[in-house]
Amino acid sequence: MSVLVNKHSKVIVQGFTGTEGTFHASQMIEYGTQVVGGVTPGKGGSKHLDRPVFNTVDDAVKATGANVSIIFVPPGFAADAIMEAAEAGIELIVCITEGIPVQDMIRAKNFLVGHTSSRLIGPNCPGVITADEAKVGIMPGFIFKKGNIGIVSKSGTLTYEAADQVVKAGLGVSTAIGIGGDPIIGTPTKEAVELLMNDPETVGIIMIGEIGGSMEAEAALWIKENGTKPVVGFIAGQTAPPGRRMGHAGAIIGGADDTAAAKMKIMAECGIHVVDSPANIGQTMASVLKGVKA
Repeated sequence: MSVLVNKHSKVIVQGFTGTEGTFHASQMIEYGTQVVGGVTPGKGGSKHLDRPVFNTVDDAVKATGANVSIIFVPPGFAADAIMEAAEAGIELIVCITEGIPVQDMIRAKNFLVGHTSSRLIGPNCPGVITADEAKVGIMPGFIFKKGNIGIVSKSGTLTYEAADQVVKAGLGVSTAIGIGGDPIIGTPTKEAVELLMNDPETVGIIMIGEIGGSMEAEAALWIKENGTKPVVGFIAGQTAPPGRRMGHAGAIIGGADDTAAAKMKIMAECGIHVVDSPANIGQTMASVLKGVKA
């Protein structure tokens, strides 16, 4: 089992023939992901990376049976690309694009409410990877070794760091989900954690958040009531000053509950094993699992 993507996922790339789309599609293919084609309006009927190019997502779905799309489209057009994928019946939409105007994302988010068969990951995210099966994103695949630890993270860099720490601790990764750091995203922390809680092959979960917003607190409260697996948590931005955006558009302290300290306190009170440094993630998970097995 895995969540969101696996070796059977049929992936198309929106923005296939652009520089970013070409580079990352090549990396995904090399990893073993089943990339079945791509979309670039006006270039339908041609081939790229030995895969067919289509003018629309609908054309691509009808021709290939694709159920996953990854978006490498400029910010001004990315919300429309998300909605086009949902309209075509794509089950998982992964939007890598950053800098999408907030008003555009509000429109896309509202559109997705009426398309419940589609799930959006991102935008401004590294994507999703099920280790040794499918990489739908921009993460360095060699870091992720197969195992049974799920990762949910707002930060791309810390997703990779967590995976590296897990592997160094003698464990491996089931699925890692980079949810994105923008103010408006498709899948919040709680929903991503819930997916991994319900995955029978995932035995432990790493939850990485950052300052700003309430997603980590909401996830922690859900874990307290419904969690069946150990969770190790980390919050980035512990030294961030209030009112200043740090890294991600969504990472800004707006009130007392948005700080790293406040989030870490709530998480600990909800039974999450909170670490002060990402360097301790892997070893803490290994120790926690030994305790569970004992």
